[in-house]
Amino acid sequence: MDFDFSFFLFVASLVTGVIWGGYLLILKSKGLHFNEHNEPAVVEYARSFFPIVLIVFLLRSFLAEPFRIPSASMMPTLLIGDFLLVNKFTYGIRLPVINKKIIELNEPARGDIVVFRFPKDPAVDYIKRVIGLPGDKVSYYDKKLYINDMPVTQVSLGSYQGVGQGEDMTGSEHLEENLTGVNHSILIRNEAPTVEGTYVIPAGNYFVMGDNRDNSNDSRYWGTVPEENLVGKAFFIWMNWDWQHKGIGFSRIGTVLK
Repeated sequence: MDFDFSFFLFVASLVTGVIWGGYLLILKSKGLHFNEHNEPAVVEYARSFFPIVLIVFLLRSFLAEPFRIPSASMMPTLLIGDFLLVNKFTYGIRLPVINKKIIELNEPARGDIVVFRFPKDPAVDYIKRVIGLPGDKVSYYDKKLYINDMPVTQVSLGSYQGVGQGEDMTGSEHLEENLTGVNHSILIRNEAPTVEGTYVIPAGNYFVMGDNRDNSNDSRYWGTVPEENLVGKAFFIWMNWDWQHKGIGFSRIGTVLK
């Protein structure tokens, strides 16, 4: 079990609920009626915070979870300072805290932007794009991607102009990649060294890469993502705040991710 924010929300819901519910049971056992003017301070706080904490816990566990982009690994699709919503039920319903799947729904599709618990340190969340599905053969040579021995189409969009904390990516080659029907942008630095190889994706695992191909710690370096590590699918940018440079990026707000 990972003692993450969901765990602390669960504990807070449990503690405030027990305090509030226990107080009501004591009053009932004594034949007394509830009077908010006479309740102890700890009970007042528990009564006030219990519904709020419980609602946040349920929404975050089963519907959508906020996530902040801390690095440039998914540029140009996602920028440093983007705040995302992650759909928690796209890939199935899981019990909070213990992350046990109880209802099977959809499976990740090639091209999905997914948040997952980093296999090397499950306490850390990563975000990448799904490239290879279970059973796929993924190859990466000379900055080009191959899926099951078929080259993935890339079309040059010219030189990239970075913004905010991503300004150092200015001059990278900006390409549109057609990932078997999913068009998305990637960045390549032709002068940068890269990891090359061929990978066969085992059952129940996914091969993921960042769109900023030469600035991404992904499956090329540490392997595949087990299905049980998936948190959800990123689908919406609700805020962008690049505090080191331009402040709020209003043009990013409301962007739907594909």
